[in-house]
Amino acid sequence: MKYNLAIIGGGPAGYVAAERAGDKALSVVIFEKNELGGVCLNEGCIPTKTLLYSAKVYDTSKTSEKYGVSNANTSFDIKAIMKRKDKVVKKLVGGVGAKMKHAKANVVKEAAVLTSRNADGVHISAGGEDYLAENVMICTGSEAFIPPIPGLDIKSDIILTNREILALNELPDSLVIIGGGVIGMEFASFYNSFGAKVTVIEMLDKILGEMDAELSAMLQDIYQKRGVEIHLLAKVVEVKGNKVLFEKDGKITEVEAEKILVSVGRRPVTKGLGLENLGVELFKGGIKVDEQMRTNVPNIYAAGDVTGFSLLAHTAYREAEVVVNNLTGRKDIMRYKAIPSVVYTNPEFSGVGHTEKSAKAAGIDFKIAQLPMAYAGRFIAENEGGSGLCKVLVGAKYGEVLGVHMLGNPSSELIYGASMAIENELSIKELEELVFPHPTVSEIFRETIFSVK
Repeated sequence: MKYNLAIIGGGPAGYVAAERAGDKALSVVIFEKNELGGVCLNEGCIPTKTLLYSAKVYDTSKTSEKYGVSNANTSFDIKAIMKRKDKVVKKLVGGVGAKMKHAKANVVKEAAVLTSRNADGVHISAGGEDYLAENVMICTGSEAFIPPIPGLDIKSDIILTNREILALNELPDSLVIIGGGVIGMEFASFYNSFGAKVTVIEMLDKILGEMDAELSAMLQDIYQKRGVEIHLLAKVVEVKGNKVLFEKDGKITEVEAEKILVSVGRRPVTKGLGLENLGVELFKGGIKVDEQMRTNVPNIYAAGDVTGFSLLAHTAYREAEVVVNNLTGRKDIMRYKAIPSVVYTNPEFSGVGHTEKSAKAAGIDFKIAQLPMAYAGRFIAENEGGSGLCKVLVGAKYGEVLGVHMLGNPSSELIYGASMAIENELSIKELEELVFPHPTVSEIFRETIFSVK
């Protein structure tokens, strides 16, 4: 049988592509050597957010008296928290499987290798069988990057990546996190909530990479006040057992912990796919694609983390849809100017579009307006003693929204509105005419827009 579309990888890009292709009557085969759902569903987005919600419930319970609710026996069961995480993942993996059946996709639980491409199509080998497809989409995702630090042995029970730390059933007394990016800070938030001593070591001069510097500093201050020790401009030079040595200001400092989490980024998974058999071109470690997600080889596409560009599940969803749309006659291109990012700490930190730094680097003339989240009455009602900020960047000439950044709960549920405004190049005058529901925290976006001078 010759399939219309063969998909290598069953993560966010893969299963969304299979679902959309099935809806449009394409014949699909999808190869996944592990579990459907990929890293996001099994080892990333979903399990971590399930854990972080348990932490948020616990944090709220500890402070319930602020809301007039007495709760003298606040406690937690780490095994029960992990068990719930596993239950949620299992349910959602089953849901993806059901979607594949609905799409009539042939799910092959084997590793796949591209073997050749000729006049009859693309040949793929998996589990000792040969498969033939008209088109192929590669979406094998990414894996944790392990830096070449002396003594950093990932085979050790002490050294963990995002995969191993999700399997812990005991709360470590102390945790050192190498890397202060999104994954590192989310795990710092989780273990800090439950009383572990957490130390974060970051090479850069701020946590959370390219996210807004002012709000990143505010979140850092919040967690330092909660007891998280954060070292910036610090380079890890060696790991000795459960001790991490780092250099800062020309001095070597040693910190000891029960567990060490390595969280310095991820890299595309491209090895072992047979890319060289077809001559697929790579770029900066990932598969090079154009705005239609096409590689340099006809009929071969790539989407998701494997491109090495925007390593986010929601980016992968959209990239997969671009591929299927173009295969089924709808012209479509991938745009990246309004991809939201969220850090699910407590409080949440969300952003989309330009930051001050990126706008300046692009030579864009802009204005800034910002207001405390407390300008929204609903925020005060639900966040006793909480603080936060909403920042909006607009073009100085036309007043179009360039970027929106929020620190405060539940910013993750609000940021899509800012994404729509940026994607559609809405001006602040147009947004001023929209009606927001009252009382909601979303009103902070409108209030901030009105404060633009």
